[in-house]
Amino acid sequence: MKFLRRFFIRFSNLATRQSADQRLQDEIAEHLAFQTEENMRLGMSPAEARRQAALKLGAAQAIRDHHHAEQSIPFIENLLFDLRYAVRMLLRSPGFSLIAIATMALGIGATTAIYSVIDATLLHPLPYPNPAQLVRIEDNLSGVGAQDVGISVPEWRDLESSGIFQSVSISGHGADVNLTGSAQPERLSYKNVSSNYLAVLGVDTQLGRIFDPHDATPGFNLEAVISDGLWRREFGGDPHILGKALLLDNDLYHVVGVLPSGFRDLGSTSEERNTEVWLAAGMAGLPFPPPMRGTRLQSRVVARLQPGLSIAAAQQRLDALVASLKKQYPAEYPAQAAWTMRLSPLSESVVGGVRQSLVLLFGAVGLVLLISCVNVANLLLARASGRGREIAVRQALGAQRTRLIRQLLTEILLLFLLGGVAGFAILFGAQRFLLRLVPESLPHLNNIAVGWGVLVFAIAVSVAAGIIFGLAPAWLMSSVDLMGTLRQEGRGSKGSPGRSRARQILVMSELALSLVLMVAAGLLLRSFWDLFKVSPGFNPDRVMAIQTWLPGPNDPAADIYRTATQESVLLREILRRSRTLPGVEEAAIGDVAALPLGHSRPSQLPLIREGVETIDNQAPRIYSPIVSPEYFHLLGMPLLQGRLFNDQDLEDTPQVVVINQAAARIYWPNQDPLGKRVRLHLDARQMLSSAKPAWTTIIGVIADARTESLADAAIPQLYRSVYQRSAKDLAIFLRGQLDPSTISVQVRQQVQSIDPQLPVFHAETLDDVLSTSLSVRRFSMEMVALFAATALLLAGLGIYGTISYVVNEQRREIAIRLALGAQRANILKMVLRQGLRLVAAGAGVGLVAALIVSHLMAGLLYGVSPTDLPVFAGVTFVLTTVALAASYIPALRAMRLDPITTLHSE
Repeated sequence: MKFLRRFFIRFSNLATRQSADQRLQDEIAEHLAFQTEENMRLGMSPAEARRQAALKLGAAQAIRDHHHAEQSIPFIENLLFDLRYAVRMLLRSPGFSLIAIATMALGIGATTAIYSVIDATLLHPLPYPNPAQLVRIEDNLSGVGAQDVGISVPEWRDLESSGIFQSVSISGHGADVNLTGSAQPERLSYKNVSSNYLAVLGVDTQLGRIFDPHDATPGFNLEAVISDGLWRREFGGDPHILGKALLLDNDLYHVVGVLPSGFRDLGSTSEERNTEVWLAAGMAGLPFPPPMRGTRLQSRVVARLQPGLSIAAAQQRLDALVASLKKQYPAEYPAQAAWTMRLSPLSESVVGGVRQSLVLLFGAVGLVLLISCVNVANLLLARASGRGREIAVRQALGAQRTRLIRQLLTEILLLFLLGGVAGFAILFGAQRFLLRLVPESLPHLNNIAVGWGVLVFAIAVSVAAGIIFGLAPAWLMSSVDLMGTLRQEGRGSKGSPGRSRARQILVMSELALSLVLMVAAGLLLRSFWDLFKVSPGFNPDRVMAIQTWLPGPNDPAADIYRTATQESVLLREILRRSRTLPGVEEAAIGDVAALPLGHSRPSQLPLIREGVETIDNQAPRIYSPIVSPEYFHLLGMPLLQGRLFNDQDLEDTPQVVVINQAAARIYWPNQDPLGKRVRLHLDARQMLSSAKPAWTTIIGVIADARTESLADAAIPQLYRSVYQRSAKDLAIFLRGQLDPSTISVQVRQQVQSIDPQLPVFHAETLDDVLSTSLSVRRFSMEMVALFAATALLLAGLGIYGTISYVVNEQRREIAIRLALGAQRANILKMVLRQGLRLVAAGAGVGLVAALIVSHLMAGLLYGVSPTDLPVFAGVTFVLTTVALAASYIPALRAMRLDPITTLHSE
């Protein structure tokens, strides 16, 4: 306490230093006057009296210095003095200061922009309490190559009672539900969740309550929790919303709570943005199948670990539980299926798909920051030549070298800080524009913000960069030849070999870092181009997809579209009317899984092959879209063997499927797949009506199409007929000369003229779908290319400044050579040779580093080797050309020197 009190006293004295000094001087003057009067009363003359009084008091300046040291904080005073001096020095060279600040603003601004994205995605992916306790549980059947196959209700209950977790929840993947009862039916995105789902996440409502975590209702409990967005949009923020009835898929629910406005659910960005209703169920009653151990729900399982339990320890205990269940239920868990449960941090399931791209971007922008810092360090060393006499004079007057280094470092830190603040200010002003560049598929896109945390990061980076890249220039600037510099009579310092070597090393570093960035950009650009130009296996030209959703009430008996036969009447009429719309040439229909590259997560079904597998747990899993017969012709997917669906393939006729080449090659190698029979696991509604699925015959093989991923054409696909298998999430495909601004309204009118309760939404062209599927790759490529261009510009400026500095250093030597008869062309070659040496050294180091980086980013490349020779050669050529062009300007100036004028001035 005594120390703090003394500190605050000294700090307050610092603020009132001038008045305190004046009081001290007044006290000294009063004391001298009093002592002088005393001496004069003793008989001394006035002059002698004053002299004796001054001798008795001692040196007044020493008293003031001693008092000041006792009552002040020297460190803060020196810092303030250094800052004032630094400001004066920066204002003395406004051109230099503006260039240096702009360079740092570019580097720190770009770094801060990417950091704001990483902060919202990688660093804070889970906006929930104690996020480290949240884990995802995946059931895998490694023996048949099936991952994340879903969980059965008995397994869920086993996990709940295992003692490993505080609680375990289940949530379905984002789906649609129809809100009816108003003038216009509306499609909402909803999730069916277990009653403890929101409690596991640690979420509370802003109005009402969440679901009771202990609710044991087998099916849906008919309670709804809604989002803040839906509450405000559909109900105008009605404070009396609690208890209000919602008619969802013809079932009546009641609102029990409204979630906070900042709540973001798990899943893809589209789910986060659109999920508006959460409905709780026990997953064991209608419309869910009977809770049998072999019946898996296609759901996400999220759990909260017991306090203090690590994921590794929890995994060991979970492995023991799995082993005991295998022994207890050998029929459900055959050895060949190799059933396992895997724990992973919940954050990984949110950001795992974009982590590598974001890390690459952060590494790229880090290189831009390094290049900016190196450039400013180069500017500082160049400026040192002009300040050599000033530093020499200060040393001659007694300034210690440490004191000079501290002063110079303060100037450099101020420069970097101003650059960081300027970069943040530009980012803050342009954040809305920059957010438009970020792909919508990025997780937590809505959480990206430029706030106080980002400002602290910008300042921290500025200070760290200033210290790291300021120490060497400050050390070299403070090292001058005192006598030699002062003898130059004001012409300025010619520099030192140490500073020249430092500048050359810095420029080589710039060139090396620039080459690394340019190689990365070149590889990504070529990879993106190859992926963009690859044939997708379907023709997206002039095709639009418009979605609708058929209601699925909890009681299947109340579903008017329960069977494929009932649904086919609606679908045939939709297709008939769609073909009459202006500009429509062809029409087809399918489920959302049939929308090429436009579905976030299609379900995979166990594929039981006749004579191979006998139960679901032993079967591989396959993507299985549902389509109408016209689908393949509309999308230009050619038939290779057999036949396609026709209008006579109905629910009461033998079940048939069409597969792609990949499925034929993988599951029936060296065989004719036509006529082979398979059986698919049924969903909940089918299981309620049929104890066992019927065998289905393969009637055709189509060419492979990249409908799941542009980067992979060999994903097995099995297509089912929409007239034999009902679907709720439907996409209407139209080809022709269509007007995107009106076609959605026209289709809505036609669909609702058949059934007024059906919403029509999300109209998009397949070209847009194709473009969106490349959004993350495009974003990475564009950002890295932008950073590479910036790095190339900075490297060019760096080598230009260095060669200009070298030419200025060698002006006398060049003038003498010219005076002795040297050819001007030889002078040009001499200077260019110096630039070429720097380029060769920088490119050599850069190529080695680029080889390492290219292998690290191999997972982001498509069709391009990490050691692609054309990219490496082309980038090296471009960098060399730019560097030589930057060297040519000072070389031309050296060649045109007038030897007489130069030697006379020297």
